[in-house]
Amino acid sequence: MRNLFLFLFLISVFKISGQTENAWIYFTDKPDAATYYANPLLMLSQRSLDRRDQQNIDLDIKDVPLHQPYVTQIRNAQGITIIAQSKWLNCVHVQGSQSDIEALDLLTFVADIEFANTALNATTKLSEPKQSTKQADKLAVVTDFEYGSATNQIQMLHGDFLHQNNFTGTGMHIAVIDAGFTNVNTMSSFDRIRNNNQILGTYNFIERQTDVYFRHYHGTMVLSTIAGYVENQFVGTAPDASFYLFISEDGNQEHPYEESLWVEAAEKADSLGVDVLNTSLGYTQFDRTEYNHTYEDLDGQTTFITRGSEIAFSRGMLVVNSAGNEGSSSWHYIGAPADAPSILSIGAVDASGNIAAFSSWGPTVDERVKPDVCAQGQGSAVINTSNNITSGSGTSFSGPILAGVATCFWQAFPDKTNAEIAQAIRESAHLYATPDDHYGYGIPNFETAFNTMSLSNLTPEDFVVYPNPLNGQQPLTLQIPQLQPETSLKISNVNGQVIGVYEVNHTPYSVDLHNLSQGVYWISIQSDENVYTQKLIVN
Repeated sequence: MRNLFLFLFLISVFKISGQTENAWIYFTDKPDAATYYANPLLMLSQRSLDRRDQQNIDLDIKDVPLHQPYVTQIRNAQGITIIAQSKWLNCVHVQGSQSDIEALDLLTFVADIEFANTALNATTKLSEPKQSTKQADKLAVVTDFEYGSATNQIQMLHGDFLHQNNFTGTGMHIAVIDAGFTNVNTMSSFDRIRNNNQILGTYNFIERQTDVYFRHYHGTMVLSTIAGYVENQFVGTAPDASFYLFISEDGNQEHPYEESLWVEAAEKADSLGVDVLNTSLGYTQFDRTEYNHTYEDLDGQTTFITRGSEIAFSRGMLVVNSAGNEGSSSWHYIGAPADAPSILSIGAVDASGNIAAFSSWGPTVDERVKPDVCAQGQGSAVINTSNNITSGSGTSFSGPILAGVATCFWQAFPDKTNAEIAQAIRESAHLYATPDDHYGYGIPNFETAFNTMSLSNLTPEDFVVYPNPLNGQQPLTLQIPQLQPETSLKISNVNGQVIGVYEVNHTPYSVDLHNLSQGVYWISIQSDENVYTQKLIVN
């Protein structure tokens, strides 16, 4: 299936007739807002509120639940079925005939009606929709061998550096939104997270129940890349994180309501205080071509799911989404919500770091760099629903592989915001200075990101330079708590003339300055964009 980046064959919950339309009904206001602001625990968990406080994110109208009397009136309207609700976007997703949906505009609290078939809206874009095509092999799981290892996909990102420093996801919460998690409740490769109570909750938004351990294998394999554990054989990228498992994807058909269910799941994740939200879903084409998105829709603000993704990020979560597997298809580009400006959209490379041909291309229609970064998504080690370690290909796997390492990275710097973490990941990638439309910024190096972030946390007082004043034949010694590659020491006189520049490749680092005349000098310690300067007196 396109949006799973794998074909799914499931029984659909919803049966859509040719006469049924889909639309989002937007409300004018939330009359109960003051009550919720005064009682924030009615909206969000304490963990969610704590995350907001840590990142200085104020509560706003998006956090307030929908006004239920409005919802009730819509539900009771003739010929209308409510499929999903979104407090963030203050709307409900409904199904019904065009005339019954349009009749809702007479309700005083209805601000706008947006049909999924844009031809029915008052203002539409002129681009023709792409024709939906189904290719039987382009998104299938590629099984290369019966036994594999996760070593390469972790080491490529230098995730092993984080693990060796005891950053394995402990205390971090990840929500995985997918199509089903078949056998996760029984497979031995997930014993570790089950026995340690690392599965915090589950919900199936399609069938409105808590059972998620059926429907499809896709979520099982996705989760395995983050949380799977087979002693001496396989380790996920964040094995000690805790998880919420959500189903929003109905695999029997491609339909706009799946975008709405995803937003519902993201809102739930936010309310629970989730740190990282991972999803290997993307939307461009639907079973009814009049619902198809166009490339012009990939502007970071048009599709329903993209708007929801941006709000999810604005609440303080790090959102990681697979870029898509359309690189070799007629569509070619990323899908929604991978076009969202703030989220990390992940492309796929092979074991050697070469871009996978199937990995979807950027840029967005407004020419922003996408995908953001890449991870191994061709020949990735995964665990299937038969509890076997195998190999699979798709950005479905590069996304969660990176999401797990990003979780460990954030664990190391809990005082940083999601925006700071995302930008540090981009800046650590090997093509950051020269991004392109296929790799994006390239493959991140989390060891570099860790060292850069560690140095950025330091103040001039953290750098020990001694002796100062400097006397006679003594060398000048520099001691740095966390040495970063390409750190340099520059010494200048009071007129700005550079006396010498030295590469600092170990700590403590000493330099012979016995030829300096008596006087005042400036010492500058520089690494990447960080520069610390202090005065040196030579007697």
